[in-house]
Formats: sequence, structure tokens, C-alpha cells
Amino acid sequence: MLSVNKLQRLGPGVLSQSFRNIHITAALYTVSCLRGESGKRLRADTRSLLNTHSESHCLSNRCLSTATHSEDGNLIYTGSLGSAVRGVKLFSYSTSGASLFLMPHILLKTGLVVQSFAVQAAFCGVIGFFTFLTPVLLHFITKGYVIRLYHNSDRDTYTAITYSVLLTEKKSVFHQRQVRIPAVSQMFTTFYADKMGLLVNPDMFSIPQDYNHLMGYDKPFSFDTDDIDRPDKS
Repeated sequence: MLSVNKLQRLGPGVLSQSFRNIHITAALYTVSCLRGESGKRLRADTRSLLNTHSESHCLSNRCLSTATHSEDGNLIYTGSLGSAVRGVKLFSYSTSGASLFLMPHILLKTGLVVQSFAVQAAFCGVIGFFTFLTPVLLHFITKGYVIRLYHNSDRDTYTAITYSVLLTEKKSVFHQRQVRIPAVSQMFTTFYADKMGLLVNPDMFSIPQDYNHLMGYDKPFSFDTDDIDRPDKS
């Protein structure tokens, strides 16, 4: 009873693994009572099954432990809208490029090419304004959206992966001391890393403690008014 309780404390995975090994061991003991070539063959097959199961279990554990680790640290956050943001910006760039390509053809077909220069400038200005406004506005809104966030626990640094203007992945490395929470809640900014605003979804952190440490919620709180008035050392 004591050994079973210890196994229960270790978790359901270890408990199920222990009972499975007990069953296989019991099978080995039963096979050992058999005689002849059939008993030897059955013992060999059972040992092979046990070794195969152990190797697969170790391999799965090894893959699980290294799947979320990279040179930037441990992956603690993955944005759920990363592909959507990339798709919307790509569509906006495509429509803007198509508008610029078709503008000379529209001028010829509508007869605006023979109109005065003021009419042409007004038409091109309106089309160009909406052609360039949408991509710029989308980039301004989504430039701080974090698609992945890594944490290096040894140096307590973070690596945020965002999209650049050219839709390539951009790395931004910052220390936890540089994280600053805005005094007023903002729609497209969760926190500031130095002077760069970043947007994350707290519900997408697999471990809530990672979000608390990122935002500095795990630091001791002081009620001393001198600490409030004193500027931040970082």
C-alpha cells in the first residue's frame, strides 16, 4: 500500500507505467515456469516487447522535453492570430499593388488623361491615399503582435517574434527589467519592452506563471510611498 501511494504522488503517467511493468514482469515469471523451446521463444518475445516499450517511452519523453526549446530559450507563448495577421497584410499588399498597376489603365479608359493636371492630381491623390493608407494602418496596428515568445531563464531575457513591414519574422530581445505596463489600458499594447509596444493574449500562455513573471506580477509589492516616488533604477 505504501509503494502504491508513492506511485500515485509521482503522477498518473508513472503509475500506469509501473503497473504495466508489473504485468510484463508477471508474464516473464509465468513464462519462466514453461519448459522447452516454446518457453524460450516466448521469453525472448516478451523481453523484446519490454525493451521496445521502454525505448519508445524514453523517445517520447525526449521529444516532449526538446520540442519547446530553441537557441532563444523556452517557447512560452504562441499567438493564435499569427497566420491571420500575415494573411490580412499579404492581401492588403496585393490589393495595393494591383491598384497601382491598374491606375494608368483607368486614366486612359476614363479619359482623365486629357483632363487638366489638377483633375489628374486629385484623382491620383485619392486613389493613392487609400492604396497606401490601408497597408500602413494595418502595419501600425499589428506591428507589435507577438506570434511567438521565448524566455531564457538563465539571463531572464525574452525574445519576441513579430512581423516586419516585409512580412518577415523580426526578433526583439529584451530583459524583464525593461517590461513596463502602460498606466492606461491600450487596445493594441499589452506591455512595453523598453519603448516598443507588444501585444500578447494572457490566455494563450500554457503556464500562467510565465505571464506573471513577464509582467512582473510575482515581484514583492511595497506600500511605501517613497518607493512610488523614487524613479525606476532600470
